[in-house]
Amino acid sequence: MKIYTKTGDKGLTSLIGGTRVSKASLRIECYGTVDELNSYIGLVRDQPVNAARRDLLKEVQDRLFTIGATLASDPEKSRMKVPDLHAQDVTLLEEQMDRMNEQLPELRAFILPGGHQAVSFAHVARCVCRRAERLVVALQEDVPVAELVPIYLNRLSDYLFVLSRLMTVELGAEEVTWQPRT
Repeated sequence: MKIYTKTGDKGLTSLIGGTRVSKASLRIECYGTVDELNSYIGLVRDQPVNAARRDLLKEVQDRLFTIGATLASDPEKSRMKVPDLHAQDVTLLEEQMDRMNEQLPELRAFILPGGHQAVSFAHVARCVCRRAERLVVALQEDVPVAELVPIYLNRLSDYLFVLSRLMTVELGAEEVTWQPRT
């Protein structure tokens, strides 16, 4: 099987269901950003500090593939069964954040990304997640989007923030806080 089809050479691509759309469409931007996020989650997952979280982070990647498939589908034309997100996917992230927060000092200031390269990767993933969420919200203004998609992305960005803080603690790195000029 060849990877290249040449069908996108004129700036169009196909949604699941066959509908052709511009590669510059908001829908493509949404699932392309989710794909970018998935790559960053893989980078976070591969950090040695996250060895005990590899399975959970892989599950997050699986959910992001689900979101990507949902966003890439034309609901009016696709006959393909696309997996769904479930409320327990969101609950899992909330439960994990609650567990991680028990190990963290109280948050008293804004945190600057950094302190350790692995932590910085988690912050980049968080920022890409927020961008994906913003794009999905914009798409939702024009077309129906499954209700749990923006909720999951919102919770995932929160999870990535808490994870970055826990990674900082586990790595013995400094949590750098924002000190505004007075």
